Amino acid sequence: MHMVPFFWRFHNVHHTDLDLDVSTAARFHFGEMILSIGFLSLAVLLFGIGPIMLVVFFITFEAATLFHHSNWRLPIRIERILNLILVTPRMHGIHHSIVQRETNSNWGTMFCWWDNLHGTLRRDVPQDAITVGVAAYREEHELTLGKLFALPFRGQREWRLPNGEIPEREPQPAEKLVK
Repeated sequence: MHMVPFFWRFHNVHHTDLDLDVSTAARFHFGEMILSIGFLSLAVLLFGIGPIMLVVFFITFEAATLFHHSNWRLPIRIERILNLILVTPRMHGIHHSIVQRETNSNWGTMFCWWDNLHGTLRRDVPQDAITVGVAAYREEHELTLGKLFALPFRGQREWRLPNGEIPEREPQPAEKLVK
């Protein structure tokens, strides 16, 4: 959804949320949902996934999505333990940063080892240092239901703040979990 421009047009709606909280877990463009349903249907058919397994998948997937989009601040000791296996709100918050390099990291839904395997794991940004959203869409009046509905069908803006600046942050060792 991030790397293919056509898919990003739809997924961008999810990332334009200016406050990362549990409601962000439901903020998806209907076009992305249709694409996802098509992909999932194909996977169900190809792998012969039964109805019970599908229900278990959806319950687990939605619980994980609600958890990592929540604005919970876990104690650092618990965070470090959970972060060995699971995607946590702190880790996923980096994925919602206005710094594009950070947005293109921490893509996992449930398990963080996929990001570790693919070199996209970042835990090096303090939670308080993250500004959530998409750099080019920072104005609330541009994020109304109607404008978000139309967003994938309009020209896409460069990853720049309204003042023209490109948000950056000095990278740290990616495997380091920062308070």
